[in-house]
Amino acid sequence: MLRDLPSIDRLLCDAAWHEAPDTSRVARKRACRAVVERVRGQILSGRRVGVPTVAELAAQAVEHARGASIPALRRVVNGTGVILHTNLGRAPLPAAALEAIARVAGGYTNLEMDLVSGQRDSRHERLGEVFARVIGCEDVVVCNNNAAAVFLALSALAGDGREVAVSRGELVEIGGSFRMPEIMEQSGARLREVGATNCTHPRDFERVLEDGVGLVMKVHRSNFAQVGFTSEVSIEELGALAREHGALLMHDLGMGVLDLAPGTARDSGQPGESVRRSLDAGAHVVLFSGDKLLGGPQAGILAGRADVLERIRKHPVMRLVRPGKLCLLALEATLREWDRDPTGATVPAARMMATPAADLQVQAEDLASRVRRAGLEVFVVPSKSAPGGGTLPGTTLDSWAVALRAVDRSADQLAAALRTHEPPVVGRIEEGLVLIDLRTLLDGDAAVVATALLSLS
Repeated sequence: MLRDLPSIDRLLCDAAWHEAPDTSRVARKRACRAVVERVRGQILSGRRVGVPTVAELAAQAVEHARGASIPALRRVVNGTGVILHTNLGRAPLPAAALEAIARVAGGYTNLEMDLVSGQRDSRHERLGEVFARVIGCEDVVVCNNNAAAVFLALSALAGDGREVAVSRGELVEIGGSFRMPEIMEQSGARLREVGATNCTHPRDFERVLEDGVGLVMKVHRSNFAQVGFTSEVSIEELGALAREHGALLMHDLGMGVLDLAPGTARDSGQPGESVRRSLDAGAHVVLFSGDKLLGGPQAGILAGRADVLERIRKHPVMRLVRPGKLCLLALEATLREWDRDPTGATVPAARMMATPAADLQVQAEDLASRVRRAGLEVFVVPSKSAPGGGTLPGTTLDSWAVALRAVDRSADQLAAALRTHEPPVVGRIEEGLVLIDLRTLLDGDAAVVATALLSLS
């Protein structure tokens, strides 16, 4: 059977390639080798009892070449209702960020050059002015994600074995096996656990500060909430304690709310966490993500007091986690949008968070009316969407969705068919129905969803 396998040259001459005129010869040869090697392996393992014809192998090679030509990262329509969906790339970038990348990134930039003197400059000082306007910080350092920001800050401020006080209720684990105690250990800092799992009081921190602990860290519970008999120390209380004892205060806020935004206040009526609140409370450095509620690119942002940020900026780890020009371009453009309009109306993630449910119901009814002829059972149903991205655990937003049931396939099969459309449409399954939540559809996405559904009939 191995001798019966056709040569690569013979496959390349097959008429099947007439259906793929844009495929290069290199890509064709690679595809032919791939399908021949696959069949060879099946023969050697005993899983195949015959050899496909030349036409069959050539057709497989054409499909392989077509699949290889599809970019690994593709545009996806998010119908899940999760605004900051980590698996779908979190925050979609504002138009201004895309324009900045298109305008500048295709050529050279002044990434590390002072254009007045012509001398080398630092990329890390590019965004200080716009951050100062938006959140009022003295200085800022940007790295490639918030996990890196945590490691960098701990390495710079306590990496020589100094103790860092953290509430036991905030020793979190987030996605990707990021555990705060392990990150602290890797940074060289020593963890000093404070309080109990469910209750931590100011006196618990005061006790360790009197013992000489020089750094206090507060951590946002990114993907869970504590309920019942609980107590935690507010950032204002920690700020007062740090000032009294001459200690540093670091707040790993993570979610990146710039200020007290509508819809983020707790049910108790107390103000929600925000970067500005933490800075006003006396935090020396606040850490947060660029691609969460800020609505920009993936980045880790450290904002705070200039002398503390200078120590962090000069640490050797900074070189390992520094951002590239695409990140800085998109981040600056996003911040300028917040500076121009503090409501975030031009930032997609913020706009989705603020869209009234009544508007989404109208959009859902319109979409449903366009796809009812697709041979599907179509309903408009109330839905609950979520901020996502580990930002506001336990918070849901009233929304509306188009619910779908196919007469000839299961919900899993229908969802899979939508994901194989171009561009893919990703929904969620609830009670045997595929839901397309309108809150997370961007401009033009409803038309894509309609086209995808109509193509199934």
